[in-house]
Amino acid sequence: MFEDEKEDKIYNLVISNGIDKQNEYGQFTQKLFEKVDFLWKESISGSYEHASESFYSKIDRIILLAGLYNDNKDTFEALLNASEKYDIPIVLVRPLGLEEVPEILEEKAATIVGWNKNCIIDSIKNADELI
Repeated sequence: MFEDEKEDKIYNLVISNGIDKQNEYGQFTQKLFEKVDFLWKESISGSYEHASESFYSKIDRIILLAGLYNDNKDTFEALLNASEKYDIPIVLVRPLGLEEVPEILEEKAATIVGWNKNCIIDSIKNADELI
């Protein structure tokens, strides 16, 4: 994909959510909103495990907020399985303030990124080139 096409694309994202003691989801989405030149929308399913092929066929990236993993393992497992089944790149975001991520997530991720909004956007845009 040419760079111009990446600039105009509206990325359809699934962002892990659930029990979130540190408000990582809110902080992450705020970073996306702050980048006014990055177009995105979020698709949400009541159960990612039971979401249809038609739901996943529209998803460009799965964003996993690693800090939420311990309290939301079922959701993460469903998203990891969907990523593999439907060939959707995973962008893994390190827990706030930490460098380490769970090994099971690291193995499946196309890319791992911290909390710098420019790095996050670059990782989302280029994740398909990294798998």
